Amino acid sequence: MLRFYRDLRVGKFPILLLVLAILVASACAQAPNAAPKPGEPTDPKAQKTFATALDWEKKGQKAFAVDEFRKANKQDGGHCTECLLHAYTIAFSVSEYKQAEQIARELLLAAATDVERGNAHYLSGTAMQWQGIADKKEKCFGESLDEFRTALQLAPSLAVTHFVLGISLAHLKQDDLARAEFNSFLEQDRKNPEFHPRAERYRKRVELARARMAPVFSVTTLDGQHISMDSLAGKVVLIDFWATWCGPCREALPNIQNIAREFAGQPLVVLSVSLDKDRNKWKDFVAKNGMTWLQVRDGDFDDRLSKQFGVYEIPATFTIDADGVLEDQHVGDANIEGKLKKLVAQAAQAKPVAANGAGN
Repeated sequence: MLRFYRDLRVGKFPILLLVLAILVASACAQAPNAAPKPGEPTDPKAQKTFATALDWEKKGQKAFAVDEFRKANKQDGGHCTECLLHAYTIAFSVSEYKQAEQIARELLLAAATDVERGNAHYLSGTAMQWQGIADKKEKCFGESLDEFRTALQLAPSLAVTHFVLGISLAHLKQDDLARAEFNSFLEQDRKNPEFHPRAERYRKRVELARARMAPVFSVTTLDGQHISMDSLAGKVVLIDFWATWCGPCREALPNIQNIAREFAGQPLVVLSVSLDKDRNKWKDFVAKNGMTWLQVRDGDFDDRLSKQFGVYEIPATFTIDADGVLEDQHVGDANIEGKLKKLVAQAAQAKPVAANGAGN
């Protein structure tokens, strides 16, 4: 295996996207004398600390970055919302949920309007929810309900809150209430259409909101096909992360080729995701090696699949059942074909799903 990337836990990135859906876009580093953007520090000392934090963030030194962003906020008198949003996002991405919750509390203190206070409660509730998922603690889900409901009271237009509120209710086995929240999200949300098919599936089968679901994603393949995770509902999906420069990946290629041939015409989709930077080299390799199944290059998308799936070494495969429930296995595992056969047989026996992949 080749070490490559490690950041987000599998399935977390879509939730983080929802977290950030309500936030202002992250600020970029500025020239030394540039005027601060809205939400950035105005105090000169805080500006220097903020710049240092951005540098730590760029270098991947996340713990240092979080500390410096929070320090900059204090130096700015507790008014630097961009400092805190950066700090929250980083803490959440590395599973420091308690710290993320504390930062959300700091955002609440810095909030000047009900909408900003609603946003802060939303972020606090999301951190609590993920603490509950990580620790399997019902108490965290219960506490998150209060945060989400307060967020909706303060900012009723924050429709995405209905989605995450539904997830917490699902974990608490309050399925009817969860279903109602997913329905409210679908009726009210206009900003996150990519999550609507997932919300529709949760509304129809609330138990899926408690499962380890594959991330929501949308890509265009090498041959021009536009596919999304939820459009593949009803089919088993095998996602293979690889690169032309990866020796173990080239050794594993015959396994993927055999699977693509063996399951041709059955309810299984193979999607290979290349981490190559050189697009032409990747295309040539795909053509020369007869890789006729779905192919995408990770660098062609802003929200990279490797990040969404938490890929940290290649080759790596992720097997997703017909309901979208995810589990990962490395290429070469002797059990992978047997597992695929079982999942494909189950998919073949299941009733057909809607053409848009929203139902089951």
